[in-house]
Amino acid sequence: MTLHRLAAQGYATAGDAYEKGRPGYPRIAIELLRDTLRIDASSTVIDLGAGTGKLTRLLVPTGARLIALEPVEGMRRKLMQMVPSATVVDGVAEAIPMADATVDAAVAAQAFHWFHGDLALAEIHRVLRPTGRLALLWNLRDERVDWVARLSQIFDRYGRDAPVHRIGAWRRSFTETRLFAPLGEREFTHMQELDMDGLLERAASISYIAALSVQERYSVLSEVRELATTHPDLAGKSTFSFPYRTVVASYERR
Repeated sequence: MTLHRLAAQGYATAGDAYEKGRPGYPRIAIELLRDTLRIDASSTVIDLGAGTGKLTRLLVPTGARLIALEPVEGMRRKLMQMVPSATVVDGVAEAIPMADATVDAAVAAQAFHWFHGDLALAEIHRVLRPTGRLALLWNLRDERVDWVARLSQIFDRYGRDAPVHRIGAWRRSFTETRLFAPLGEREFTHMQELDMDGLLERAASISYIAALSVQERYSVLSEVRELATTHPDLAGKSTFSFPYRTVVASYERR
């Protein structure tokens, strides 16, 4: 199973930008995930498409055995630096290199929309124990805020071929499967404080922006800088409060 072209190409060199520019997750969302998935020190948890470990590291305090599955070498290198206690594995959600019924909980943060949903759900179902559960998380740019909506307009000119959460195609896999039943979906507000360099890293961490030519990427980052220096809500500020909607969707194995 091969990765989507934009994920493979873009994330190959975006590890540092992803680590510097992407937010973590609010404490309340992690507490919900921990309680819903019943994660404790006796659990084995697999983080699918773990990236640089933005979610993985937040599960370390549970004491669980953490397995971080990440197919992009550049992201794995950064992940091993950031979460040395996790077992980092090369692989994709559609072909998880683990034995049947060996995992208590599975999570995927900023990742499931990249998966071939039907294949990934079959594999997740296979590696989960009969009482296992799955949670998906996303930090979604809060486009109800004008400057964030304008930022998305800049990005959207380049991301037409990329699978994104808001298209909702990922949901089809869950409406059509008999392998998982929904437990619920919650949304929380989240804020990330960034300086100008951090805001530019946030833009550069997007797969389809990272995959652009050097000249095109420079053009995008120049637009982001101009927005940050001219928009009335941002102009003159040295730091920016980037608002997100954090979504947590949970499922139980049937």
